[in-house]
Amino acid sequence: MTHLAFAFSGLIVGLLVGLTGVGAGSLMTPLLILLFAVHPARAVGSDLLYAATTKVFAAGIHGFRGSVDWRVTGLLATGSVPATILTILFAASTHWKNGHTGALITSVLAIVLLVTALLLIFQSQVVRLGARFMGEPRPRRTMALTILTGVIVGILVTLTSIGAGAIGVTALFVLYPRLPASRLIASDIVHAVPLTLIAGAGHWWLGDVDFGLVGSLLVGSIPGVILGSLLSVRMPDRALRLCLAAILTIVGIRLLM
Repeated sequence: MTHLAFAFSGLIVGLLVGLTGVGAGSLMTPLLILLFAVHPARAVGSDLLYAATTKVFAAGIHGFRGSVDWRVTGLLATGSVPATILTILFAASTHWKNGHTGALITSVLAIVLLVTALLLIFQSQVVRLGARFMGEPRPRRTMALTILTGVIVGILVTLTSIGAGAIGVTALFVLYPRLPASRLIASDIVHAVPLTLIAGAGHWWLGDVDFGLVGSLLVGSIPGVILGSLLSVRMPDRALRLCLAAILTIVGIRLLM
């Protein structure tokens, strides 16, 4: 029964990953900890490898459709890959499983998720305010901020498994307001593949991966993410953003409770 519950959870989360680019970490890690009582360290490590495998299928579909902006993906990876490797080495040397550190990271992420949800809902207003005070987007500044976003996402994902979708997609919406939401989501999903693979491998090295759990989740998530990816290109940008905002709000409130 537990394996069936894991598979069903994987199906739901996989559907959301393919549809919005968010879900693998933002929903699955809290779900494993709160509903299935999986140890937090093991939940993070297992979820990273689950997310990597899940997003490979979504990335393949988006790549085949030509909906990926490879320049954006490359800039994100330029920041995230080195940050992920350094964070794993830091975690290994400082015993990152300390409970107080985990509680602090969870609280900060909950607040960030709620703030980014508001940004998605009021994105047009935020973009207008940004244009008024900052002027037109500057290529060099946008490039630097995209790399910085990759660094932040790499650190957050490695420590908590949360951020590849929620933080990454939100930042891209702000940095690239003229690109369609579906294209930004596709770019972020492709970027998350090497990021979660490297972070997951690092957690495997730390001994924090349950491969049986990962397999059960994948049974449901693979068909879910394929269906979600096929449906995402049929949804208007506004619907995608509102869906993403709703997911972030629910997860943020639950993390604070």
